[in-house]
Amino acid sequence: AYDAGQRIFGENRPQELREKYPLLPPDIRWHMIGHLQTNKVKYIINDVTLIQSVDNLKLAHEISRLAVKNNKTMNVLVEINIGDEATKSGVSAEMAEELVRQTAQLPNVSVKGLMAIPPVGSGEDVFEKMHGIFLSVKEKDIPNVSMDILSMGMSGDYELAIKHGSNLVRIGTKLFGARKYLED
Repeated sequence: AYDAGQRIFGENRPQELREKYPLLPPDIRWHMIGHLQTNKVKYIINDVTLIQSVDNLKLAHEISRLAVKNNKTMNVLVEINIGDEATKSGVSAEMAEELVRQTAQLPNVSVKGLMAIPPVGSGEDVFEKMHGIFLSVKEKDIPNVSMDILSMGMSGDYELAIKHGSNLVRIGTKLFGARKYLED
């Protein structure tokens, strides 16, 4: 993928990002795309250009604190649990704008847009709902919020996501195959 010109790579797990980061070319722009615990932010703050999974204000505060400490501005996406799934991270659709507003007020954090992982097999209505939230927040012109990125769509649904406004998709499985887990 790198040799073909790809320069944005995402990682789901902070530990795996830390292992891959020194092994790959330095011009890669890394995104943290998986759920991020507040105690793991310190491990990735200097290695990523975008955190796509800000799902609560506590996490946003920790990102801000470490961004200030490291004299950088961290770009983030607010993650929405668009399918209201108990097993997925993300703020509810109803609370999305409020989390965007609160996060945008923090020092050294810049909100670049929204991210969602629609439920497997979702219809167009779910993708359109997410696109509608994105457009609604964008039209509010909130300070420190650019709303340039709508990240939704994975290997199984990226075409539907693009049809409904996504401009950043996560297609690692389609490119690299299913993730293989080591057994203990």
